Amino acid sequence: MTDRFELPAEVERDIFGSFDRNIRNIEEILHVTIVLRDGSVVVTGEEKSVGEAGKIIRQLARLSENGGSVDTQRVQYAIDLKDEPSGDDMFSRMDEDTICHTVTGKPVRPKTLGQQKYIEAVRSNMITFANGPAGTGKTFLAMAMAVTAFQNEEVQRIILTRPAIEAGEKLGFLPGDLQQKIDPYLRPLYDALYQLMGAENFQRNQEKGLIEVAPLAYMRGRTLDNAYIILDEAQNTTPEQMKMFLTRLGFGSKVIVTGDTTQKDLAPSAASGLEVAQRILKNIDGICFITLTSRDVVRHPLVQKIVKAYEEYDSRQRQKRERHNEPNNSEHRHRNEK
Repeated sequence: MTDRFELPAEVERDIFGSFDRNIRNIEEILHVTIVLRDGSVVVTGEEKSVGEAGKIIRQLARLSENGGSVDTQRVQYAIDLKDEPSGDDMFSRMDEDTICHTVTGKPVRPKTLGQQKYIEAVRSNMITFANGPAGTGKTFLAMAMAVTAFQNEEVQRIILTRPAIEAGEKLGFLPGDLQQKIDPYLRPLYDALYQLMGAENFQRNQEKGLIEVAPLAYMRGRTLDNAYIILDEAQNTTPEQMKMFLTRLGFGSKVIVTGDTTQKDLAPSAASGLEVAQRILKNIDGICFITLTSRDVVRHPLVQKIVKAYEEYDSRQRQKRERHNEPNNSEHRHRNEK
C-alpha cells in the first residue's frame, strides 16, 4: 500500500531531521519506506504500517506547524502512542503549556502525556506524589513549578530536601564543614536551580533565606507556611521520616514528593516511606499519586531502553517468585483444611 501527502518545506525539514534520522526511526520500527517524491511524502509498506506511519507524520507535522520541536524523543513518543486513543489529543496540546523559561530562554514544558497529568495534578492538589523511573522529569518539573510560583509571588519560600543516604556504597567520612558534607547529596537540586534561576539569583535568594536546600533531617520540628516544599528521592525515606515530612505542611503551602521505588538504597528489610504513604493516603482528597513510566523518559533514547529492560527483568523475577511460592501456598492451605 502507498500513502502520499504534501507537507510545507519547513515542516518536512523538522520531521525528517538531521540526515533523515527521524524518518529512519519510523521506517525501522514500522517496517515502511518513506521518501520525498515530486514535493510529496510517499509512505510504502503493509497497509496497517502505512496507516500508522502516516498518522505519526501528520501528528508531527501539526506539532511543527504550531511551533513545537520535533526531536528524537518526540518521534519515539509518537511511535509509542500510535495505538493510544489519546495520542491525537496529546499531540494537539503538546508545547502549549509552558511552565517557565530557563536562564538561557529555553521553555520548560511537559513533553509526554504522563508529564502533562503530573503538572495538572500539582496545580490541583496540595500534595502530589510522583513515582517513576530516572529521566521522566519528576524533579525538574517540580522545581520549575516551584520557581514559577515563587517568581509570581504565590509563595514566599522554596524548600528543597532529600534524605542524605549513600547510593549503594559507603562513602566514609567526607571532608569539610557540615554544609560541605551534605552538598554532594543535594547537588542535583542545586544543578536544577542554577538552570532555572541562574547561580547568582539563586545564591542571593538563598542568603535571604527565601530558598532553602537541606537534608530531610533538618525538617523535623518545623511548620512551613506559604512555601513550595519538594521532597526528592523519597523512596529512601522511612515511613517515620515520610510522616514527619508530610506533617510539616502549613497554610498556603504546596508539597511535591518525587521518587523511584525501583531504586531504593535502604536496607533490604526496610520499608520505603514512599510505598507506605501510597497505601495509607491514596483515598484522601487533596493528595494525588501520579505514576510515570518508561514512556515518559525524556532523556537520551538509550535511557528509555535501559529502563524498559529493567522493568521487563523485574517483571520476570516477580513471576518466578510467584511460581516458586505457589506449591508452598497450596501445601499450607491443604494442611489448614485438614
